[in-house]
This record gives sequence, C-alpha cells and structure tokens, in this order.
Amino acid sequence: MSAERALSGDERRALAREISRLANASVTDMLAAPPVVAARSARRIGFTGPPGVGKSTLVGTLVERRAARGAGIAVLAIDPASPYSKGAILGDRIRMDRAADDPRVFMRSVSSRDAQDGMCNNVADMLTRLEAHGFDEIVLETVGVGQAEHAVKALVDTVVLLMQPETGDAIQALKAGILEVADIIVVAKSDLPGAARMQQQLVSTVQFGVQRSAAWTTPVLGVSVETSTGLEALEEALDAHAQWVLEHRDAGEVRHTRARYRVQDLIVRQLEHALAALTPAECDMPLAGLYSATLDRLRSTKSG
Repeated sequence: MSAERALSGDERRALAREISRLANASVTDMLAAPPVVAARSARRIGFTGPPGVGKSTLVGTLVERRAARGAGIAVLAIDPASPYSKGAILGDRIRMDRAADDPRVFMRSVSSRDAQDGMCNNVADMLTRLEAHGFDEIVLETVGVGQAEHAVKALVDTVVLLMQPETGDAIQALKAGILEVADIIVVAKSDLPGAARMQQQLVSTVQFGVQRSAAWTTPVLGVSVETSTGLEALEEALDAHAQWVLEHRDAGEVRHTRARYRVQDLIVRQLEHALAALTPAECDMPLAGLYSATLDRLRSTKSG
C-alpha cells in the first residue's frame, strides 16, 4: 500500500484470505479465475540463498527500515514444505515480527507445497494480487534450495543472493551457476570469521567469471544484522539497481517472461497429476509408449 495510506484491518484480513485462496487454488481454479490487473507495477525484490543463511532476519530488518521512511511494503515468504505431508511451519513471520507490526507492511508466509523451484503454487498470481493493492515494493523470500533458485529471476526485478562464510556456499553457488542469477550478492553474518575472505573471492569471481552486463556490475556486500553493518550499503545497491532496471530492462520482455513462467507452473502441475495417474502396466511400456500414455493422461486431466 502506498505511503499515504496503510491497509485497514478489514483490508488486511481480506488480502490475507485472498493469498490463502491462491495458495490452495487448483489449476482448474486458476484457469477459470478472472484476470487481475494492477494499476501500476510495484518494485519486486527477491531474496534467495541456502536455508539458515539469515534471509528472514535480513528481510525483516530491511523492511522495517524502508517502511520507517514511508514505503508501503508487502512480503511474501515461502516456507519449505514436508515432502510427505506438504505442510510447513510457516515460521518466517516469527523472525520478521517487528516489521510485521508496522501498519504499512503486509506479511504473509505460504508453504512451498509440491513446487520444485523454490517457489510455491500460483506465486505469480500472488505477486500480481499484491501489486493490485498498490504496494510500493513487494519482497519475495524463496525457500532457498540451491540449484533450483533460478526461477526467482523471472518473477522479480532485483535478486539478492545471500551466502554465509565458512559453509562452502561459494563453491556450491559456482557449481550451480547461482551467481549468474544474482543482481546483488550479500555475504550474510559478515561478523563471522572468514567473511572478508569469502567476500573477496566472490568479488574476483564476479569480475572475471559471471558478469552478465557491462552496464551493471554486481556488488558483493558484507552485511551483519547483528552489528548493523552494511545495511545502508545494501539499500543503496537496491536503489541503484532499481534505476538500472528502469534504464536498461525491456518492460515487454519482462511481461513475456512472467507470463511464460505462469503458464509453465500450471503445465508442470498438470503433468505431475498425469504422471501420478499412470498405471503399473503403462509404466512398464517402452519409452515411446510411456511418453504417449503420459501425453494422453495430460490431455485428459481436468484438475490439479
């Protein structure tokens, strides 16, 4: 919600119910739903990185600082789900408690359920719904599952990648190509031993290996919420990248990328239902027959 007006209690509850409805909506529900059009685009910032790196703590602190200056901010935090029950603790809000109390901040945790890309079902529609409520900024915190984190790039304007010193995160990031996704890299908990060394390694890697554009140099920042170090530098980097996006990123291409992600999400979910419906006899067929049977199941699937 814009700085001039915070969400009322009724609006907040209605929006929370709408996000919950989208989180539980099937493919059929989504295909039948009327389109949601936002009057203006919100600035979208994604935070990603390995579990335990401190994403929620940093997001809560950053949101609190930006809301204090008048920004209306929505936070969508995706919590990991059990692979068996699909339930989630939804504990991210606990680590953002102070920010959640600000009337200009709307915060919602949702389960990743069966999503495999660090996102959740219908996340693209959730973001659009939040945009339609007029927030200045939308913060998306991913599950943080490593090699599947590339999907966040399609949904946000700025990707902030967090890594923690002395954990091997830098090596894993290089192997997974995650550094290429990041617009800003943060060495979190920079007060810990090894942080300065890791930061320098990442600076060298960005300079010589993963730089995508001569127009934007990916900053590598050391940030510690515990000591309040690097927070101002992070905000400056976020603002600088927002300006870069306005000047260099094609709005039409962004719309097309997000539309493709939205359709892909629905198709993948339908495919999973089709695969689950295959009989043992069909699974014993040669590959070509199994492929055809899967396509037939996909065509006949009515809900997801």
